Amino acid sequence: MNTRIHDIYRPVEQRRRDFKEVERPLTCAEIAGQAKRCMGCGIPFCHGTGCPLGNVIPEINSAVAVGDMRRAWEILNTTSNFPEFTSRVCPALCEGSCTDGINEEPVMIRQLEKVTVETAFRNGWVKPFVPEHRNGKQVTVIGSGPSGLAAADELNRLGYTVTVYEANAAPGGLLRYGIPDFKLDKAVIDRRIKIMEASGIRFVCNTRVGSDVSGAYLARRSDAVVLAIGTPQARDLRMPGRELAGIHFALEFLQGQNRVIGGEAAVVPVSATGRRVVVIGGGDTGSDCVGTSIRQGAASVLQIEIMPKPPEQRSPSTPWPEWPYLLRTSSSHREGGSREWNVSTRAFLGEHGRVTGLDVVEVKWEFSPVGRPLKFTEVPGSARRIDADLVLLAMGFTGVSPEGVAAELGLAVDPRGRVLSDPERHIFCCGDTANGASLVVRAIADGRRVARALDESMRRNER
Repeated sequence: MNTRIHDIYRPVEQRRRDFKEVERPLTCAEIAGQAKRCMGCGIPFCHGTGCPLGNVIPEINSAVAVGDMRRAWEILNTTSNFPEFTSRVCPALCEGSCTDGINEEPVMIRQLEKVTVETAFRNGWVKPFVPEHRNGKQVTVIGSGPSGLAAADELNRLGYTVTVYEANAAPGGLLRYGIPDFKLDKAVIDRRIKIMEASGIRFVCNTRVGSDVSGAYLARRSDAVVLAIGTPQARDLRMPGRELAGIHFALEFLQGQNRVIGGEAAVVPVSATGRRVVVIGGGDTGSDCVGTSIRQGAASVLQIEIMPKPPEQRSPSTPWPEWPYLLRTSSSHREGGSREWNVSTRAFLGEHGRVTGLDVVEVKWEFSPVGRPLKFTEVPGSARRIDADLVLLAMGFTGVSPEGVAAELGLAVDPRGRVLSDPERHIFCCGDTANGASLVVRAIADGRRVARALDESMRRNER
């Protein structure tokens, strides 16, 4: 009986010295063995409940198990625009719903998807899609993150002529500028963009809509517009001492490193080299800050989180097939540094205008009967100082400002910072812009949905 493989990374001492992708390639025997683990499933919740894209996972894995990689790719390609992205950065919601996960460990669905798409690229099966007939309609997509790219790809397949505008020097959004290269090599993005360009999609980069070109102008020149600018506003921590130098948003730190690797900058604007780094926020972005700080040569790295430490096993608050609430340890966490939970920051401390530490206090949480954290109180006498030379704020995002592009396009923004579509004027929002900060896979799924909704709207107009 095959068991789940846990050793999927390059050696720690090797990978922490470079920015190459951390995962090692699986052998043919390992791949076949893992695919065969899927074959005893009676009800594929991974497909219906877990995957936002609706990937037909059992059929894909069945083809991989018998070595029919062409068939596996053909099935995967019907539902997923960019499996080379999701197979690297998705937390694998499908695996949380895997039937094998009830009594054993879930199937390695993400790795099987990765080997499928990479085999397809190696064999030249991933080809541009040029529609036989264009419908004469022009669509402008503002933003080239995962949702914008997915919408552009789907609209092109439906016969629209698509132009994508991107403020940065190259397409990809947070895929390129937010996710570290050790998780997603940017050559993987470049490879896909070339295919999209060969399919007829035009990319206009280094062009910020709202300053370099008016959103209203683009709307007038287009039959429809898709707004996919993500959630650009990071959540701040307005505490005493916030004005001190050495306190930065996580993306400022991560983007700087990515731009250096991509050749867009010579030096990083925010460096962890030789510094005592404290990352505030326990999510994936915080984990990325940990891995990047280690690679830059930080003196120490500590990640703190106000929430309680999750349980080692699935919490009763998230029964199968829901996405499990449990402790997650990333490849970056395995490379060094430390983590602390139940820690609340009260103030930033500094000398001569620069941060030197944090004033923190421990908190105690109350839990629901099934183990869900409800509210916290400070623990008396638990206040202490944490030394720090560099503080990175990785606490998520608050949405889109009502000003700027949203205002130019005449779109409303709700109290949670989500921009509302205006189908009557053929202006649609997708991904994080419409739904709030979420996962790459959900952004891609929403880009696909919005492309269909736009097409239906345009067709209704023609009747």
